[in-house]
Amino acid sequence: MSFGQFLSILKARRWVALGVLLLTVATTLLVSLLLPKQYTATASVVVDSKPDPVSAILYSGAASPGYLATQVDVIQSERVAVRVVRNLKLNENEQVRQQWLEATEGTGSIETWLAQNFQQQMEVRPSRESSVISVSYKAPDPQFAAGLANAFVQAYLETSLELRVDPAKQYSSFFDSRAKEARDALEKAQARLSAYQKEKGIIASDERLDVENARLAELSSQAVLLQALASESGSRQSLSRGAQAERMQEVLNNPVIGGLKVDLSRAEGRLQELSARLGDKNPQLLEAKANIDVLRSKIAAEVQSVTGGVGVSNTITRQREADTRAALEVQRSKVLRMKAVRDEGAVLTRDVESAQRAFESITQRFTQTSLESQTTQSNINLLTAASPPLEPSSPKIVLNSLLSIFVGTLLAVGAALLMELNNRRVRNAEDVTAALGLAVIGILPRPNTRRLRGGNQPTLAQQRMVGRLAAPGKGA
Repeated sequence: MSFGQFLSILKARRWVALGVLLLTVATTLLVSLLLPKQYTATASVVVDSKPDPVSAILYSGAASPGYLATQVDVIQSERVAVRVVRNLKLNENEQVRQQWLEATEGTGSIETWLAQNFQQQMEVRPSRESSVISVSYKAPDPQFAAGLANAFVQAYLETSLELRVDPAKQYSSFFDSRAKEARDALEKAQARLSAYQKEKGIIASDERLDVENARLAELSSQAVLLQALASESGSRQSLSRGAQAERMQEVLNNPVIGGLKVDLSRAEGRLQELSARLGDKNPQLLEAKANIDVLRSKIAAEVQSVTGGVGVSNTITRQREADTRAALEVQRSKVLRMKAVRDEGAVLTRDVESAQRAFESITQRFTQTSLESQTTQSNINLLTAASPPLEPSSPKIVLNSLLSIFVGTLLAVGAALLMELNNRRVRNAEDVTAALGLAVIGILPRPNTRRLRGGNQPTLAQQRMVGRLAAPGKGA
């Protein structure tokens, strides 16, 4: 269908189309005027993301779309609606109860019935780029609409606080029992540690162990020193027993032996002098030899005395070394026992410390959850309260009229086309061409068409050539 055909159909069916349009607009206006007026009151809340003064943490996802969607679901939940009914005490109203009996014949709960009716007239809209949630309620009475909107917001605030406080109360009870168990465990660990320290006589294990370790180090150094001295004295004793005893430092430094050796040198010098002047049998020569023998005997006795002292010193040194080594072994065993005692005590001490940390951690969580269970504030705050609207929100006569004109126009065009399809007629040359499949040469004027300029001038219809001659070989 061409646009020309479409216009010709509308022109031919203009009265039908106009009637449909007027009927649609009139019906819409009549229905809009007869419908009762509805008033919409709106209240809003804001989801705050400031730090919680109790737990000092941010609400997780407080400004995220998912969190806001959760809050919308909470507002639209039956729990909030039932709280509205209970707060307004509508379930105690005899008139409302009579309406419930007539509607449900006493089946179900009146609170659930009222909550479902309220939810049908409520609308919740979260903001796209902020943390504000709007709660709207529609009712015939503006005061009732504002009251229900504010009641839903108040019920939502109370429910949000309950959703936060109730788990905190359960956690508080749980941590209270755990704290008692942790306290008992701590007391038992401390009792075991005290009994062990009393049994082992431990007062200050670390300080005492430090003293004993210092004593062990001192004995070890003494043992090393005495070992060196014993080795040296043993070498000197071996030297004193040989032929080179007179070359020992003790012998060389001995003044008595030194004096005797000086006397021996003098006596030997005098013997040589007497031997040169006197004969071998001379009494003076014999006396000088006797003196030399006496001096040598004295020197040998003194050397033996000095070397005997070296042996005694070696014996004493070795005895001291043995005593020191025995004391070192005793001290080492003592230190090892003290370390073993300290290690066992350290295990008990760690048990006490672990129990102490667990008790402190549980006590801290218990205190926090106890404070959270007693809080009266949540992160949801009232932004604006609903006030009774001055103008009704529905029906909107102007908007409905515009929509009726648009819809009526579509219906009018549809009706005209439908009637044309049921009773098809030839409206113009294009219809002839489509119906007969022949070319149109010209169009005759209508009988009532007025002539222009005394009839010499042809009409506009006569001037139009809407067709063309048939192609050669075809009938005209």
